[in-house]
Amino acid sequence: MVRILLVEDDRRVAAALSSALGRRGYEVEHAATVTAALSAAPCDLVLLDLTLPDGDGTDLCRELRRRSSQLGIIAVTARGEERDRVLGLRLGADDYVVKPFSMVELQARIEAVLRRTAQAAPERNLIEAGSVRIDVSARTVTVDGRDVTLTRKEFDVLLSLARQPGVAVPRDRILLDAWGTTWTDRHTVEVHVGSLRGKLGDPRLVETVRGIGYRLRNE
Repeated sequence: MVRILLVEDDRRVAAALSSALGRRGYEVEHAATVTAALSAAPCDLVLLDLTLPDGDGTDLCRELRRRSSQLGIIAVTARGEERDRVLGLRLGADDYVVKPFSMVELQARIEAVLRRTAQAAPERNLIEAGSVRIDVSARTVTVDGRDVTLTRKEFDVLLSLARQPGVAVPRDRILLDAWGTTWTDRHTVEVHVGSLRGKLGDPRLVETVRGIGYRLRNE
């Protein structure tokens, strides 16, 4: 599951955003201060308000970028002047959203940043999960040594699951990995998982996790 750190001192705004993001399949941790943000658990993306009670969000942005070049950072702030946007981007933010904004816009920006950071992250060339072996570079799959021919999308769905074997992967995460957006009909995932199960030869290899998504068995 994609983990988002929401750095926002207005607790009502934070509660509304956390709820909306949770419904979209993200795991959200809230930090109301610079201090809390710096001690938060590792995450995939930070939504960062630049006005915080114990420090300037731009300094926090600089420190977060210093810690990780691959962390997604989106400044979410009422500071809409050009000099503020330019400063935020120069300090390491990947994108800049000015309040007020719609969840549709924020969702699109989150997806775009996650795509960029995923492309920048090093990919393991060989992934093994139980009897499934994936050569990422060659885009080939074997099960118990047997070659399995998959379509491009079936491979992308399997790879999304294989990056976290044994872990439940939300449907929105699979859509983002395989289609680059979560706006596609979720039934698309079910169809491709169904065909993937048939080709792998054992439907039990890809388990349905009710209310969440799917999991690739790792045993």
